Amino acid sequence: MSAHTVTVFPASGGIGGGTVKHLLPRLQAKDLVFIARNPGNLAAEPNAGATVRKADYDDDSSLEHAFDGVHTLFLISYASAEHEYRTKRQQLAIDAAIRSGVKYIFYGSLGYGGRPETKESVAHVMQAHLDTERYLDGCTRRHPGFEYTIIREGLYSESYPLYTSFFDPASPSSTIKIPHDGSGPGIAWVKRKELGEGTAELLARFVKNPNDFQYRRQTALLSGGKTLTLKESVEILSKLAKRPVQIETITEDEFAALPQNQQNFTYHGMDYSKLWTSTFEAFRRGEGAYVDPLLKELLGREPEDFETTVSLQWL
Repeated sequence: MSAHTVTVFPASGGIGGGTVKHLLPRLQAKDLVFIARNPGNLAAEPNAGATVRKADYDDDSSLEHAFDGVHTLFLISYASAEHEYRTKRQQLAIDAAIRSGVKYIFYGSLGYGGRPETKESVAHVMQAHLDTERYLDGCTRRHPGFEYTIIREGLYSESYPLYTSFFDPASPSSTIKIPHDGSGPGIAWVKRKELGEGTAELLARFVKNPNDFQYRRQTALLSGGKTLTLKESVEILSKLAKRPVQIETITEDEFAALPQNQQNFTYHGMDYSKLWTSTFEAFRRGEGAYVDPLLKELLGREPEDFETTVSLQWL
């Protein structure tokens, strides 16, 4: 393999798939390794010449040699709202990568906290990310020569159901029941595919000129270009649904009791819907509202706005 092989794991899914798509025209395919739990999901990608491997966050043995021959790894977070379990799986993957000789990890974190230098958040879903960010920093002291970059991927527009009690455009309700009145600091929504594109550009810049890369042991935040309050976001959903939709403020317990929330926030048999309400407190504190110009610079254009992304998603 090349002296600088780049790997994406997991390479399927939203962020992974988008990053794979945009890495291929930027780097030589022979220097790319794409790892997925179901490698067949990568078959549709134009990845001729790239190496495809199988590994699963939940299978320790599959991780043991998954990263052999790799210099730089883009590690996308374990998909869950859990804390301790998620942290453990990510740390095991990091340890396996370092044992295999990986010298640099880009970690796909999440865009809570506000400014990129912020090291805390009230959002439960952010805690495993913060643990992993700290763990990577500790690895630089335990493993000389190892370095990292944190990429806080902004809250993507397509994830609006998580913050609207799973509003369904195919059968729109007239009220969105959440423990928030819709006012105050909002969300710098960002298109998921553009996060993949921006991440691929950041990785390519590192590979092509690692000595001048400015985000060594730093955090890069990829956000949308405009902040919308939850009320403004719901007004756009109402417009696209072609019916009046309003926010109804409810308690955290009432939110957690809604069947659709219980169903969608259950992981490994545990219901996280009550803990998920901490995201609304994070919004009240402005944790999702910070607009960073980095993604615009990486894309070479303005990031797509929330209304355009969601309207295309509904087509």
